[in-house]
Amino acid sequence: MSSIHIPAEEVPLVADVDICVIGGSCTGVFAAVRAARLGARVAIVERQGCFGGVATSGLVSIWHSLHDEAQTKQIIGGLTLETVERLKKRDAVHISDHRVDVHHLNTEELKIELDELVTEHGITPFLNTLFSGVHMKGDQIDAVIVQKTDGRAAIRAAQFVDATGDGRVARSTGLPVVEDGAFQPPSMCAKIWGMHTLGDWNWKRAVEQHGQEFGLEPDWGWSTWIPGVPGLEMHADTHVFDVDTAQSDVLTSSEIEGRRKVRAVMDIIRKYGPAPSTIGLADIAATIGVRETSRVRAQYSLTGDDVLYGKRFEDAIANGSYRVDIHHDDGPGITFRYLDGTEVVIPSRGAEKVIGRWREPMEVDPTFYQIPLRSITPRTTENLMLSGRMLDATKDGFSAVRVMVNMNQTGEAAGTAAFLSLDANKPVQNVAASDVRRRLSEGGSIVE
Repeated sequence: MSSIHIPAEEVPLVADVDICVIGGSCTGVFAAVRAARLGARVAIVERQGCFGGVATSGLVSIWHSLHDEAQTKQIIGGLTLETVERLKKRDAVHISDHRVDVHHLNTEELKIELDELVTEHGITPFLNTLFSGVHMKGDQIDAVIVQKTDGRAAIRAAQFVDATGDGRVARSTGLPVVEDGAFQPPSMCAKIWGMHTLGDWNWKRAVEQHGQEFGLEPDWGWSTWIPGVPGLEMHADTHVFDVDTAQSDVLTSSEIEGRRKVRAVMDIIRKYGPAPSTIGLADIAATIGVRETSRVRAQYSLTGDDVLYGKRFEDAIANGSYRVDIHHDDGPGITFRYLDGTEVVIPSRGAEKVIGRWREPMEVDPTFYQIPLRSITPRTTENLMLSGRMLDATKDGFSAVRVMVNMNQTGEAAGTAAFLSLDANKPVQNVAASDVRRRLSEGGSIVE
């Protein structure tokens, strides 16, 4: 393929800070807030026009349980709990009290809450700003190169946190990635108003029966209601299969295909649903809901057994109880594996659940698992911490820890470790896990 030559250019320095976070999901924002609370001057870069990532731009309006699987004790606190409490003041979160405490969020309110967290802490925000590369000095990042709406620029920092999801910063430094087979397929989410007007009519069965007519393969999805907006639901009804959304052209085609599938579901309901009924497409995600891309190789790879058997780590920086949740990469369906040894497989939309066991009963079942600091600390690059779904984990381990309440905690740990590295003037690899855990605990996190 032919190419063009771009002459060298002088890039203006738009910020010179202690810590720069690249990626403004909740994970990234929480990394920035933790570092700022410890006294660092922080900048945060986000390619979308708001903070929150998959929760806001992706419309995924669920945060899972902050308690162990037995619902006997709280295992997650910190900024996730603090944000829930802030949203409660505006009736923007509802906590379900059946079996597990699922948090239903009004993610439009969450956008504003994250804005306030950033501004309250004096963090310098760069929205609508795309990361495009790194400037290295030896084994350290000197600056990141970004594309703003008014041109290219550089942000210099002593420490960096990669919260891009796909590990774009880490990859740019040459860090290796984990190759672990096909990826779990992404879903394009949408907000639909008026599904309640369908009455008892089974729209899922209609999609199953007539999907082929509208270019839909057999599939499986889920939906939930949104606090404070009666009649409005968030839907993740379809997947885009066999894609690696870390590749730009694949991401483009996936988002177009995801939107097409949202319309196909709507058209099936319009054509075959009862009359009169009133449904309307109220919103469609600004970005497809990516579940998995390649992860960055760190100092330790969290395994499925580590998660499912509740292994304890001396350097634990996060707790979780969300089940292993594998969206099938080769067709419809989903597999859930629980810490008590049970397994539930849903083959496709409308199919009966298949309930079994992935292991025999134990005398005492684990009720939560942990993520170690080593899984977000790269082997090289002395001033870079990882956070979010690019952490080092096997496919089974990743399939449990990838949800937002868990990834939020990795952001807090990354921001804390980056500050301690800065404060002690030593590589992130030499920061003591005990110091990170102590600072997290002092800031309201639950580490044990």
